[in-house]
Amino acid sequence: MGAKYEKPEGYMPRVADAQIERYLKAFGAVEIAGTKWCGKTWSALMQGASVSYVDENLDLARADPSMMLIGDRPHVIDEWQRVPAIWDCVRHEVDRARGTRGAFILTGSSTPATRQGEQGPAHSGAGRIGRVRMSPMSLFESGESTGQVSLEGLFAGEFTPCVAERDTVGLVEAACRGGWPEAVDMEVDAAQLIAREYVTAALGVSIPALGLDPDIARRLASSLARNLGQAATYKTIINDMFGAEENPLSVIDEGRVRAYLDALKGMYIVEEVPGWAPPARDRKRFATKPKRYLADPSLACALLGMSPAALLADWQTFGLVFENMAVRDLSVYARALDLLDDVPVRYYRDDSGVEADAIVQLADGRWAAFEFKVSEDKVEKGVASLERMRRKVCENPRSQTRPPEFMAVITGVGEYAHEVAEGIVVVPIRLLGK
Repeated sequence: MGAKYEKPEGYMPRVADAQIERYLKAFGAVEIAGTKWCGKTWSALMQGASVSYVDENLDLARADPSMMLIGDRPHVIDEWQRVPAIWDCVRHEVDRARGTRGAFILTGSSTPATRQGEQGPAHSGAGRIGRVRMSPMSLFESGESTGQVSLEGLFAGEFTPCVAERDTVGLVEAACRGGWPEAVDMEVDAAQLIAREYVTAALGVSIPALGLDPDIARRLASSLARNLGQAATYKTIINDMFGAEENPLSVIDEGRVRAYLDALKGMYIVEEVPGWAPPARDRKRFATKPKRYLADPSLACALLGMSPAALLADWQTFGLVFENMAVRDLSVYARALDLLDDVPVRYYRDDSGVEADAIVQLADGRWAAFEFKVSEDKVEKGVASLERMRRKVCENPRSQTRPPEFMAVITGVGEYAHEVAEGIVVVPIRLLGK
């Protein structure tokens, strides 16, 4: 039944808030999905009028899922995936009255359980339930970026040079602290406990609940942390997980790796960035292996056992962690774009070695390319890479690809946002926003 309703105190606005509000006006219900502890429930409560907590009413929800729908609207149903039948109850209720808008807000930190004997939703909810994806907080949301350089503004041709505070230690600490709302005001040592506890809970509790081995899941997660941003094959991952074995494939096969990877993706712990290849119908888009990141850079730090001091002494590893942070933030800002197509971020790499770390493409065909460089001394290399990519993609008459709206090198330890070449800007991540 509906619990006592209270708006969360000290709520920090999220980039997704505007999308949630917009979707409530368009759909009968809205699902907010994303990593556990990333702030989904708080965002839902800010826009809701009543709430049912499925975890607190699990037996009742299983016996009669429709009971979770009782309450003033918009009615929040927290952790609905614990009882997948709730989804179909919401869909049927939305269908019952034509023109129903904004009746329910569902939050979920994993896709519905699919263990033997359990059944997921019978219908996708397309057209009735809008989906909003949330991530841990970006630097803009946590107040660690000024947001003076807007991704939306860049697509509109708006750019004004500006200056960021140069704080190497602060940037490293932000990566270790992560984007967990509860950790924003904590000292970094305490905040890292949250990330480590998240890993322990996810791999030690949630994974066994799916009938999977927590040791294998941890080995896989650790391998992904060591190979952030790589389009690693299953064979490469297996060798990394069980490299001490004479024959790693005798311990685990590619099918089982895929099952564990799907589980981590279903819990929104692993983010896959697919490849991009112009023009839109090019088969390479679907053939390119995805690059993999973790939902938050702090998870990589926890899995690798890295503190701020350790990262400052291992700049190469911090470069990978910074790239994970940049992908997280860029994905958050991209999802806020009105004309975003179905994928927030892709990457480009061809068989000749020409590449771009990230591509953001809009539904109308406009696109932009990004390189991530942890420090200013690598900017020249990033600019050269973007220029090669632009020539390769746009100067080939057979590709029929329009020029990018802009290209950008996102830096970590950088001070100035400025235009460095025609159509290419340099933006410190602490100046980037939605």
